[in-house]
Order: sequence, then structure tokens, then C-alpha cells
Amino acid sequence: MTKLSVNINKIATLRNSRGGNTPNVVQFAKDVQEFGAEGVTIHPRPDQRHIRYQDAYHLKPVVYTEYNIEGNPIKKFVDMVLDIKPTQVTLVPDAIDAITSNAGWDTIKHKAFLTEIIKEFKGNGIRTSIFLDPIIEQVDGAKETGADRIELYTEAFAQQYALGNKSAIEPYTKCAIRCNELELGINAGHDLSLDNICFFKENIPKLLEVSIGHALISESLYLGIENVVQMYLHKLK
Repeated sequence: MTKLSVNINKIATLRNSRGGNTPNVVQFAKDVQEFGAEGVTIHPRPDQRHIRYQDAYHLKPVVYTEYNIEGNPIKKFVDMVLDIKPTQVTLVPDAIDAITSNAGWDTIKHKAFLTEIIKEFKGNGIRTSIFLDPIIEQVDGAKETGADRIELYTEAFAQQYALGNKSAIEPYTKCAIRCNELELGINAGHDLSLDNICFFKENIPKLLEVSIGHALISESLYLGIENVVQMYLHKLK
């Protein structure tokens, strides 16, 4: 069974837009686990515009499923991960000013750097994953770094699938098959949603984990808003 890890960055974005502590990030992490999520993902960025580094520490004692911390392995990020020791660290080559993740690693060009970082994380008992475009050569490169898993960057698939182009899954399937040959675990994330998740999973053999945030939170607003409006109306009667 593929595990669902809920990315809670958007909850922090909403909190930060108003100040204070509503919605409460820690409580939300507790709740999604109670609702059945098998992991919690955060992606702190240097400007801390959503999840803050302090949030990462506050979440550590309450995440009893799998705790996945994503980010670019700058020194501050590496130090935090080594201090917290989450279940998994996912390395993402984010530019400092990136709105969201927009590319996977070049595991060939950055082999030495990734190998060194991954060795340190694994030496501290932290499972490692590399954010990757669906390119066979990059999968081979990821294996050579010593990573435990890759996370397939699924934005291109999601965009094409929404246009009716189901063949967009093909490079992802090929990469998954190669991962299985190399005994490299497969995660996936970015723009996966209720609309495309079944098709994606059906075509990715041995998909271990998906990390979903933006779509899940947006869908929750739509699927929950009727109930909340009715509750307000009831209170106002």
C-alpha cells in the first residue's frame, strides 16, 4: 500500500498571513494523523514564509507516523535535520526565491555533493530521498549517491493529465521500473490530486509514498465548506 504523507506548509502559510497561531500547525499535524495520514511532510525555506524552522522542532514530538522534512541542504537546513532526526529527509534543489519546487536534482553533476550529504544523514539514521525529474539517467545517478529513495517530481504529469494526455505517465513508469531494478525506493509528489492520484498509482509499480499538500488542502476547503457554512447558520438561529 502506498503511504500518504500530508504536506502542511499551506496551513502555516494561512497562519502566517494573519499572525497569531490560527490555524495551529502542531494541532493540524496531530489531526491529520488521527484521520489516517501515515506521515507529515514539511518544507521549510530560508525566508520561512510558511513553515518556520521552529515549527520543525515543535512538530518532532507529535509526529508519531513518519516525519519527512524537505529542503535544499544548505548548512542551516542540514544542522536542523541532524538535530531533529526525522524519519526521512528529501533533498530538493530549490532556489532561494522559488515560489515552489520547480526542478529535480542533476544527480550526475552534483554527485559528489549529494553523496557527502546523504552519507552524513544516513550515518545519523535518517532515510534519504532525492527529488528527481523522470529521467532514467538521473535515477541511475541517484543510486550512485547512496540515496535510499527518489521522489518523482510529478508537476509535468499532472499538467498533461489535466489536458487528457495520459501518455505523460510513460517516463514516470519507466523510471519506476528502473528504480525497482536498482532496489531504489519510490516516492512522488507535486500537484498530485484526487483527480489524478489513482491513475498515477496504478502506473507506478511499488510506489511507496506520496506527499500531497496544496491540492489536499484546497480540496479540503471545497469538500468541507458546505458543512462549516451550515454549522454557522445553525449557531446563528
